[in-house]
Amino acid sequence: MNKKKNYRFDTQVIHAGQSPEDWQGATLSPIYQTASHLHPTAENLTQTFAGKRDDHIYMRLTNPTNRVLEEKLAALEGGPGAVVMSSGMAAITNTCMALLRAGDEFVTGNSLFVTTYNLFIKVFSKYGITARLVESTDTEAIEKAINSKTRFVYLETIGNPKMDVPDLEQVASIAHRHGIPLVVDNTLPTPYLLRPLDMGVDVVIHSTTKYFSGHGGSMGGVVIDGGNFTWSQERFPDFKAFIDRKGPLALLDKIWREYHINFGTTQAPLHAYLTMIGLDTLALRMERHLKNAMKVAHYLKERPEVLWVNYPGLEDHPSHGVALKQFGGKGFGGMLTFGLKDQAACFRFINSLQLIYHLANLGDSKTLVIHPYSSQYYAQDEPTRQALSVPDNMIRFSTGIEAVEDICEDIGQALDSL
Repeated sequence: MNKKKNYRFDTQVIHAGQSPEDWQGATLSPIYQTASHLHPTAENLTQTFAGKRDDHIYMRLTNPTNRVLEEKLAALEGGPGAVVMSSGMAAITNTCMALLRAGDEFVTGNSLFVTTYNLFIKVFSKYGITARLVESTDTEAIEKAINSKTRFVYLETIGNPKMDVPDLEQVASIAHRHGIPLVVDNTLPTPYLLRPLDMGVDVVIHSTTKYFSGHGGSMGGVVIDGGNFTWSQERFPDFKAFIDRKGPLALLDKIWREYHINFGTTQAPLHAYLTMIGLDTLALRMERHLKNAMKVAHYLKERPEVLWVNYPGLEDHPSHGVALKQFGGKGFGGMLTFGLKDQAACFRFINSLQLIYHLANLGDSKTLVIHPYSSQYYAQDEPTRQALSVPDNMIRFSTGIEAVEDICEDIGQALDSL
């Protein structure tokens, strides 16, 4: 790819990271399915271990296929570097662990996917780390929760499943005023809809399993560093060696050296390869996801069986104004939630679907539904479910790219059965 040309997103998503000249003319990266790599001399391997050479050593450390995916994803988010991992949760865990020490705190929005919530509240607390949950869209509450022990602020750019949209520029300004970075999970919008680094965010995380892959056939995660945050000695005394080694990409180096390679969170190169195939159609798929989701949201609002629809694209949504500003009018995401009479009605609705799939995933080309209360949030107590905005009458709806008329017809016949 011509590195000098500033291509638009729809072109970048296909051509970023492409090196056919290095792949014997192939236009898809080879799958380097090898546990380790040959080195011509003892000196070469020594220099590579010392970080003086950028050669590959062992799959748990780096892999050529994964590196191509890292280059692609960093380019799409506008960051100078990235590390891909085995899952979105691996990316979240490793990033947080690199920023935290025993006794530290961080501020997080209360709009969290359940596994992220479990990590923050149930796992980290065992190691003396405190996650201070606040309303994701309440900037005053976020600032009040920051103290001398706070190491970062964490948000989901669209809450799953709360569907709220925090003002990233405002929160980034607050975080930087206190000398801490803003870390976000940008899985739901994807960089097609939102590039958080352009709004002052410091670190972006994705589950590549979702829209990037797009076909439910691969799993992975990625951490993308904006490279602009200054790691002060006061807040981050354990960063010096990584700053000396990698400068503005100190965090990525710390994530990689301290946690990624030691926790063994390597992404399988086959999954990286499949994700790259998915990326070729990301822009086209997202365009359809966004249009279909808006039409589905309006259709649901017209149905008397539906008590409420939660989608930031609707003008009466509390986050509509912020979403309109941040997403630039391109759309509002491919996922929404809606409420029926009760859990029994949700089960009847799901069991009556003929086209739409019932499974625990989102961001697929296929339309997917789930009843979070009785599945993903099954082990949570009632106060936690309510705090995370998961009532028992809620359906989570990931809109696919099928003909929207067929999606709505399937919804309609399922609602007719209630």
